[in-house]
Amino acid sequence: MFNTFLSLETLSPLSLQIAPAAAWVGLIICIAWAVNRFTNSEPEIIRKIVHIGTGNVILIAWWLDIPPFVGITASVFASIITLLSYKFPILPGINSIGRHSLGTFFYAVSIGVLVGIFWHLHQPQYAVLGIMTMAWGDGLAALIGKRFGKHKYLAFGAQKSWEGSFTVTFISYLICVILLLITQGNIWQTWIVSLIVAFIATILEAFSFLGIDNLTVPIGSATCAYILTQLLSAY
Repeated sequence: MFNTFLSLETLSPLSLQIAPAAAWVGLIICIAWAVNRFTNSEPEIIRKIVHIGTGNVILIAWWLDIPPFVGITASVFASIITLLSYKFPILPGINSIGRHSLGTFFYAVSIGVLVGIFWHLHQPQYAVLGIMTMAWGDGLAALIGKRFGKHKYLAFGAQKSWEGSFTVTFISYLICVILLLITQGNIWQTWIVSLIVAFIATILEAFSFLGIDNLTVPIGSATCAYILTQLLSAY
């Protein structure tokens, strides 16, 4: 009985940490379901609500200092669900985008990888940077490119728009600047690193075969920001 009580006492703080993140993800899924159920929105809109909305859960994880095993476990679970959803109609509104893509699966994997690496390094801001760049930069680029993309170009066999690519660059730069200003201050390295990361994120987003950009953009952006910050910190 004592051991059971002790276990419950130990788990209680963790439950309080996880609850806000789980509630946020549940809210986003409910919003996406409601939009899908009660409006005539295109599947891409539904998918981007989930894409952008769920990415913000990393801010809650960072704020509450959620243990990395929680994020990694959630990533593994989400990866399994998304893989099954390509075979069975579990997430039809999320995966139905008019082309064969593993983007949702790569999205889940990238979160687990970044949390596993940068929480371990005690540098969670870089995991946040990568995931937010993917969520907002890649997410808004798809919506703006689809709606306002008048100037097209081919990149690695895929059709892109300059409007969408500019969105990736601008949003990625904004996210990097904000996070680096918060964590390392208003120093010249902040602005240079953010500019380089924004261009790298744009290039990685252009290569979107099978949705691989949902893996390369967050991991590439986070890794680039971390390495550049370490290299330039000596100057």
